[in-house]
Formats: sequence, structure tokens, C-alpha cells
Amino acid sequence: MAVGYEFEPKILGFLCNWCCYAGADLAGVSRFQYPPDMRVIRLMCSGRVDPAHIFRAFSTGQDAVFIGGCHLNDCHYVTHGNYDALGLVYLCKKLMEYIGLNPKRLRLEWVSAGEGIRFANIMNEFGPEIEKLGPLGKGEGIDEHELKFKLEAVTKLIPYIKLVLSERLRVSNRTEEAYTKFFTSEEFSRLFKELIGDKLDLNVSARNQTVRTAAVDKDKIERIINKHQGKSKSLVQVLLELQHENQWLPQDVLDRVCEKLGVPLSRVMQIVTFHNTFSLIPKGHNEVLKNNE
Repeated sequence: MAVGYEFEPKILGFLCNWCCYAGADLAGVSRFQYPPDMRVIRLMCSGRVDPAHIFRAFSTGQDAVFIGGCHLNDCHYVTHGNYDALGLVYLCKKLMEYIGLNPKRLRLEWVSAGEGIRFANIMNEFGPEIEKLGPLGKGEGIDEHELKFKLEAVTKLIPYIKLVLSERLRVSNRTEEAYTKFFTSEEFSRLFKELIGDKLDLNVSARNQTVRTAAVDKDKIERIINKHQGKSKSLVQVLLELQHENQWLPQDVLDRVCEKLGVPLSRVMQIVTFHNTFSLIPKGHNEVLKNNE
């Protein structure tokens, strides 16, 4: 007799050391019952969670991510990092929705050290909810190859996304109401589409992934970089010459430029995503102009 498959969700949790982790510990000591679906990573502050952590978790097969921190205005640090976590989760949920993943797979909660029962109740609610959603991707009707491609597209853009979050999506007034008002506003949706959404090339089918990813050979890269003596001040000129040679800038080429010139990827992404001269998607050598007459 065939045995039916029972889906057991894999959940990765990032818990604040001072509050939520202590609350989870209290739940265990008090023998409160909740599903054992979550694997925990302890952080000193929920504000230390990075978008790379979240999307790496999804890329490695986790079905959901949970972030637990101190209650707002009760952070143990003067930076009030839990507000950073709040803004991050709003943005990552928007990214998930944009690539077709259910944003309910990412959850943020505030749990104090004395709220063991609250932690258990949240887990008793979150685990079954993810179980109903099903495995990541399959529950949304996204095949494995498409899911991998979309998560890679977001991951490659993370240095730029963090820059946008810190410079263009910063909320000056640190209150829950201010964060909720901004991140649920039409202004946020407009900025997201303009600054991030348009940068994600999510319409490329799986077969287009076979397009040559390094259109410039290593020798040519070295010649272009060495011509400028490997100085970081020549970054823009190097990128211009690589774009001219190849018509687009593959990720491995950008990584090589960072390595040889000693500049961070965030700086490179800031340049290539700001100027229309550069392209992060494959293009041919011939340009078709549309006649509007």
C-alpha cells in the first residue's frame, strides 16, 4: 500500500538574543507545545538580518523565514534596530510578491523574554499556515528552474537594493505608524517600481539562461583593466569599455572588476543601474529604431 506524502515545512528563524530567543527558550522550559519545524539562528539584534540572509534561505530550500525581535522602542541598542528589521521585511515582502512568491512566507514578530506562551502561539499559527501554502514555489505554481532564476535575479541585485533601502526608502520618523504609512503607500509602490522593479529582468524564460554569460574573455578583461592601471578612479571608464565590447555587463564580469579595482559591488551596481548606458541583460550588437511617424 502506497504511503501518502505529508509535507513538513522547513522554516528558518532569526531570533534576537535579548528578547525573542529568550522567549523561545522560556517556551521550551515551560513545555509549551508547538511544531518543531523551525531551525533557529540567534542574532544580537533583529536589525542585523540582511536581505541576502532571507533570499539565501529561500534559495537553499527553506519554505519560510521567521524574524523575531524585541518590541518596538524596547530594543537593547540605541540604534533601535528592530525598526530596520521592520523596513526590511516590508521591502522583502514586496520583492517576494513581485517575483510571484507568497509574502506570508516571511513573518516578523515582536516577542519579549517573558512571552514564552506568545512565542508558542505564533509558532502554532505560522507552522500550519506554511504547511497549507505547500513547498516553496510549488505552492505558487512556479517550476523549479523558474524559481531558481527569479531568486538569483533578486540575489544579484541585493547590494543595490540595500543602497536604495538606506538612501531612498528611509523613514525619518521611527514609529510603527510612520513605517506602516510609508511602506503601504502609493509613493512606496512607485519608488519600488522605478528603482527596483524595473531593474529585475524577470521576463526572461529559462531557455534564455543559456545565453553566453561572459561575453568578454578573461584576457580581454585583464587588458581593459590593466590599461587603466587597476585604479579605482577608473571604474566608470572600465565599465564603459566593457559595455562597448560586450553590449552588456554579466555578473561574473562585474565581480572581476570589483576584484581587480578593489571597489565594492554596491558601488558598481550604483553606477550601472543609474546610467542608461549600461545594461545588465543580454543585448545584440544591432539596435532597432522605431519610427513614430
